[in-house]
Amino acid sequence: MSHLDPYGGAEARDWDRPDRPTSLPWPDPDVEPGPWGRGRYGGDRPAPENRNGRGPGGWDQPPNGRGAPRDLDHGDAPTAQIAPVRVGAGRDHDEAPTTQLTPVREHDDAPTTQLAAVPPGNADLGTPEPDGTDGPGRRHRGRRRAGAGRPATQQGASRAGRNLPAAISVGVCLGAAVLLPLFLYTPAFLLVLVAAFGVGIWEMSRAVRRGGAEVPLVPLVAGGVLTVTLAWFAGLDALLLGLLVTVAGTLVWRLGDGTANLRRDMTAATLISVYVPFLGGFAALLASSPGDGALRVLVTLVAVVLSDTGGYAAGANFGKRPMAPTISPKKSWEGFAGSVGAAALGSAVLLWLLFDVAPWWGAVFGVAISGAAVLGDLAESMIKRDLGVKDMSNLLPGHGGLMDRLDSVLFAVPTAYLLLVVFVPAVN
Repeated sequence: MSHLDPYGGAEARDWDRPDRPTSLPWPDPDVEPGPWGRGRYGGDRPAPENRNGRGPGGWDQPPNGRGAPRDLDHGDAPTAQIAPVRVGAGRDHDEAPTTQLTPVREHDDAPTTQLAAVPPGNADLGTPEPDGTDGPGRRHRGRRRAGAGRPATQQGASRAGRNLPAAISVGVCLGAAVLLPLFLYTPAFLLVLVAAFGVGIWEMSRAVRRGGAEVPLVPLVAGGVLTVTLAWFAGLDALLLGLLVTVAGTLVWRLGDGTANLRRDMTAATLISVYVPFLGGFAALLASSPGDGALRVLVTLVAVVLSDTGGYAAGANFGKRPMAPTISPKKSWEGFAGSVGAAALGSAVLLWLLFDVAPWWGAVFGVAISGAAVLGDLAESMIKRDLGVKDMSNLLPGHGGLMDRLDSVLFAVPTAYLLLVVFVPAVN
């Protein structure tokens, strides 16, 4: 059964009339389908009756419902106020009512020519042109553009996120600044400790200020210098005395600014006093040991360096299981195993050669130093995460701040001092 033809007149349809240009009537069902289905435009089903009951002719039906359907021109159509969308083949775009909208064209004179065109090949990966050249204005191969979800390529960055050449260079310079005074003129090592811990106190004070705490810098630095100096000349008891003097002096200085937020500021100041000059004062105790103080500092620093290097190598190549993902996502149990193994092996050999300590006791020393160093690194990572900072400062390229290098040492030197007091005198 054939469908009803709403344009069932004797007159030919628009597209069959030779005296009219070839074009599709509006609306085009492929662009603006309506409730009439395909009716006039496809013949699959009849057009529905319009709202005024004028029959299936819809808008093209004469108002009186009689006579042949009129040839509706787009100019007098009721919907002429709506800009039609035409897809007629061969139609000139300049004559279409939609010329008020900016067209998107693939020509050289199109409005989008102000945007850089993507040449053949992958611009980000440096794919050459079909003729084998990179083309004008192309980036070199191996570089990619930085974006919101894609950071810029960092030159020299390692798998662990460090600039490895800069980190090695700075590490060598730091080692020379520590070992040369230590072995050439041991009292000069005290100046190195005072300068290092003074910078560390400044970095910590700057970091806690970002968290809202205001700590007095002058009494903290003065108290830190006093704490390390007393430990160098008077031993362990003087180290404890220096800590008490530092905290008390900071409290008196802070009370001069009133009692507002006093608890918060003094908590941060006490943390800095214990974390930097008190723990660092054990390095002064190691160095001031008569006869072999330089060697005690050396074996401690070597164990820390071996722990850091072994953990970096094992974690970068084999790290899969995170050790503390909420504190330091880059640390893994495989890296920790590398830290412990490297420190134990190196300390076993070094203590046997320098102090004639049995290798197994040297291995115990290395394991303890490695564990303390990793705990110190995690402790500072937790502090930085709580304060919302990535590095304590940017003084050392490839390392961050000085405290980012001292974090492992500050926990390692008290452990080394206690163990060497037990191991070395027991053998000698």
